Amino acid sequence: MQSVFESYFGVGWQHILSWGAWDHLLFIIALTVIYSFADWRQVLILVTAFTIGHSITLALASFNVVRINSRWVEFLIPCTIVLTAFSNAFIKKFNHKTVRINYYLALFFGLVHGMGFANGLRSLLGKEDNIFMPLLGFNLGLEAGQLAVVLGLLVVVAIVTNLFKVNRREFVLFVSGGAFMAAVLMALDRIPW
Repeated sequence: MQSVFESYFGVGWQHILSWGAWDHLLFIIALTVIYSFADWRQVLILVTAFTIGHSITLALASFNVVRINSRWVEFLIPCTIVLTAFSNAFIKKFNHKTVRINYYLALFFGLVHGMGFANGLRSLLGKEDNIFMPLLGFNLGLEAGQLAVVLGLLVVVAIVTNLFKVNRREFVLFVSGGAFMAAVLMALDRIPW
């Protein structure tokens, strides 16, 4: 029989890897496409910063400390993708100093994305006596899923830039442009007024 931790780990894993979370995936892709395998430490910190932001709002929402209109949250999520993809266009050199802002984007935008799943998780947690283990399991499952996505993306970046000799900046602009356009359409579809 699965423990509560394992069960919620699976929910977190599925949350990031499901087609229903494609806005979440699009954000992770826009955020991390500027990195390569050589940057694995920065990527790990970045993904963890996003998970921390996500975890904070999930915990606050689970304890009913924060409640934000879900229509606004669903609108703000694609706005985070637009801003992240747009900021990628201004990076000329890919080094630690030029991408430092991504840590702050990841943490802050993680707060917004956490609100996107807060209502669903709150209903799941309603039947639990103690929500610490479910929250921990969910967030670690989410972190593992995000790392799997990022690993896959880093493989694609390596293949495209090393094997096919595509200019890294051009590839970043191509992927970021696609994420930007998809997110703009998503935001227009979700305007809350």
